[in-house]
Amino acid sequence: MGRWQPGARERLEQAALDLFLEQGFTETTVPQITARAGLTTRTFFRHFADKREVLFAGEELVPEQVAHLMAQAPQSLGPMELITKGLAPTAAEIFQGRGLDYLLRRRAAIDAEPALHERELRKFSLMSKALEQGFRDRGIDDLTAQLAAEIAVTTLRIAVTRWLNQHGDPDLPTTINQTLAAIRHLANTPSA
Repeated sequence: MGRWQPGARERLEQAALDLFLEQGFTETTVPQITARAGLTTRTFFRHFADKREVLFAGEELVPEQVAHLMAQAPQSLGPMELITKGLAPTAAEIFQGRGLDYLLRRRAAIDAEPALHERELRKFSLMSKALEQGFRDRGIDDLTAQLAAEIAVTTLRIAVTRWLNQHGDPDLPTTINQTLAAIRHLANTPSA
């Protein structure tokens, strides 16, 4: 076994997902993952802090990506314009590089384990806090910043779920735009 084998991270992710789906997240051990991948436990811990990180690695980048989105957006854009123009391309960038098959399998592994639901919610909470701060940094008042952040995160969560349920058709940016259109329609619907 070579010390620095190319593709080790991807092989570990694949092996972990296979085992999570075959025998469950709780029952899967790091040594089982590394044996399936043909790598050492040491290699696993060079890439991941623990087995949860196989599913959630990269969530620490979310605040960074949000800050980048906010910095790149013209200052003249209001909160809803920023969401409308920035959410779809940013989401496509976040999910780019992850095949639809991987994302469907990841979702199945998370859906099968209640403890992982909490971690998934934490990811969306981090995103919401980062967006809220980004809106505040743009001079938006607290209430509007909070509402805009929640709308953006809710839109993303619903759109990604729909996109995965539809096996990627239409594409994610289109699904996000459809979800935003539904939110605008709902907001303009007169109350009874």
